[in-house]
Amino acid sequence: MMNLSTGIIFCFLILGVSSQGWGTFLKEAGQGAKDMWRAYQDMKEANYKGADKYFHARGNYDAAQRGPGGAWAAKVISNARETIQGITDPLFKGMTRDQVREDSKADQAANEWGRSGKDPNHFRPAGLPNKY
Repeated sequence: MMNLSTGIIFCFLILGVSSQGWGTFLKEAGQGAKDMWRAYQDMKEANYKGADKYFHARGNYDAAQRGPGGAWAAKVISNARETIQGITDPLFKGMTRDQVREDSKADQAANEWGRSGKDPNHFRPAGLPNKY
């Protein structure tokens, strides 16, 4: 537990959290994590072919709009998700390593697009219900 605490404090210091306040950063990070979860839930609910990149971009965009804490949470969650999918996709989806690498690269491009403040609708597939 001590190593995790030390790592978190180190990340906060590197990110310059002291300039905005710990409470604000943590609040933004929590809100950003909720934004990412909502985008994931919407993606699962929509179950719409070709919408994956849109939901990646939208979750990252919404989280980053919260501020530095939200952008940080979006990046950590996105990187963790891609790492996990790099292990699970070959096992459960039958994807080759090259397919996983290409999909992850495209996902990360959509993640960065959204985090940078660009419109996630760039990735929106035709016909996706307006609800999303």
